[in-house]
Amino acid sequence: MKTRSTAVEIDPDKMSGEPVFKGTRVPVQNLFDYLEHGSTLDDFLAGFPSVSRAQAEQLIEDMKEKSL
Repeated sequence: MKTRSTAVEIDPDKMSGEPVFKGTRVPVQNLFDYLEHGSTLDDFLAGFPSVSRAQAEQLIEDMKEKSL
Protein backbone atom coordinates (compact mmCIF):
# COMPACT_ATOMS: atom_id res chain seq x y z
CA MET A 1 0.00 0.00 0.00
CA LYS A 2 1.50 3.31 -1.02
CA THR A 3 0.23 6.49 0.55
CA ARG A 4 1.50 9.97 1.24
CA SER A 5 -0.64 10.41 4.33
CA THR A 6 0.88 12.44 7.13
CA ALA A 7 -0.69 9.91 9.51
CA VAL A 8 1.50 7.07 8.22
CA GLU A 9 5.15 6.16 8.40
CA ILE A 10 7.12 3.44 6.69
CA ASP A 11 10.34 2.44 8.41
CA PRO A 12 12.21 -0.76 7.53
CA ASP A 13 13.15 -1.09 11.21
CA LYS A 14 9.51 -0.95 12.33
CA MET A 15 7.16 -3.84 11.53
CA SER A 16 9.43 -4.89 8.63
CA GLY A 17 8.58 -1.74 6.69
CA GLU A 18 4.81 -2.25 6.79
CA PRO A 19 2.94 1.09 6.80
CA VAL A 20 1.99 1.96 10.37
CA PHE A 21 0.30 4.88 12.06
CA LYS A 22 2.99 7.44 12.82
CA GLY A 23 4.47 7.02 16.30
CA THR A 24 2.95 3.55 16.76
CA ARG A 25 3.49 -0.03 15.69
CA VAL A 26 -0.12 -0.38 14.52
CA PRO A 27 -0.33 -1.38 10.84
CA VAL A 28 -2.72 0.81 8.84
CA GLN A 29 -4.11 -2.38 7.32
CA ASN A 30 -5.69 -3.11 10.71
CA LEU A 31 -7.98 -0.10 10.28
CA PHE A 32 -9.08 -1.23 6.83
CA ASP A 33 -9.64 -4.78 8.10
CA TYR A 34 -11.85 -3.48 10.92
CA LEU A 35 -13.91 -1.32 8.59
CA GLU A 36 -14.16 -4.02 5.92
CA HIS A 37 -15.60 -6.45 8.46
CA GLY A 38 -18.31 -4.05 9.63
CA SER A 39 -16.64 -2.57 12.69
CA THR A 40 -16.79 1.15 13.33
CA LEU A 41 -13.97 3.63 13.67
CA ASP A 42 -14.76 3.76 17.40
CA ASP A 43 -14.32 -0.03 17.60
CA PHE A 44 -10.90 0.29 15.96
CA LEU A 45 -9.82 3.13 18.24
CA ALA A 46 -10.91 1.19 21.33
CA GLY A 47 -8.77 -1.74 20.20
CA PHE A 48 -5.74 0.41 19.33
CA PRO A 49 -5.58 3.30 21.83
CA SER A 50 -2.15 4.39 20.60
CA VAL A 51 -3.78 5.56 17.34
CA SER A 52 -5.50 8.93 17.64
CA ARG A 53 -8.85 9.68 16.06
CA ALA A 54 -7.14 12.46 14.10
CA GLN A 55 -4.64 10.00 12.60
CA ALA A 56 -7.33 7.52 11.59
CA GLU A 57 -9.56 10.21 10.10
CA GLN A 58 -6.62 11.75 8.24
CA LEU A 59 -5.73 8.40 6.68
CA ILE A 60 -9.34 7.77 5.64
CA GLU A 61 -9.55 11.25 4.10
CA ASP A 62 -6.23 10.80 2.29
CA MET A 63 -7.37 7.47 0.87
CA LYS A 64 -10.65 9.01 -0.32
CA GLU A 65 -8.74 11.75 -2.13
CA LYS A 66 -6.47 9.20 -3.83
CA SER A 67 -9.45 7.26 -5.15
CA LEU A 68 -11.13 10.28 -6.76
